[in-house]
Amino acid sequence: MKYTVSIEIALPRERVAQLLADPAHLPKWLRGLVLHEPLSGVHGQVGTQSRVVFQMGQQKIEATETITRREPADLQGIPNGSVVHFDREIVGDGMWSAVRERLTEAGPETTLWESESEYRFSGLLMRLIGLLMPSAFRKQSLQHMQDFKAFAEQGMDVREAND
Repeated sequence: MKYTVSIEIALPRERVAQLLADPAHLPKWLRGLVLHEPLSGVHGQVGTQSRVVFQMGQQKIEATETITRREPADLQGIPNGSVVHFDREIVGDGMWSAVRERLTEAGPETTLWESESEYRFSGLLMRLIGLLMPSAFRKQSLQHMQDFKAFAEQGMDVREAND
């Protein structure tokens, strides 16, 4: 299963990249995040593996995230016209996912964030979920982007929102 979602954020691309890359901000916009801890490497750097735990309703989901691309490595002084890339693989019980994030300048103070996701499922239950509920994955990705936009533009924190 593959899909792409996108959103415009009313901030310069460099600022958006810095906010996305800062692990201290993850709980403020990544709804349901319980834990995001590096197992090896430095958060956000290529090759780093992290344990990620989400709470979704009564279900706890645990996975391992590996950073596969981050360009540029230095998020200060990003050249005009360049594209910022954050790519990662996520492996959990019965699921493999690759997410490719692209940040481009939509205007002098506006950033276009495009997120391309690919999922592969193993095991009967996960295959059924992927087959019967593909829109739920796309909807969740878009929700994360909307939550990030609200955090970045207005300082909103999903932990303070009424779920």
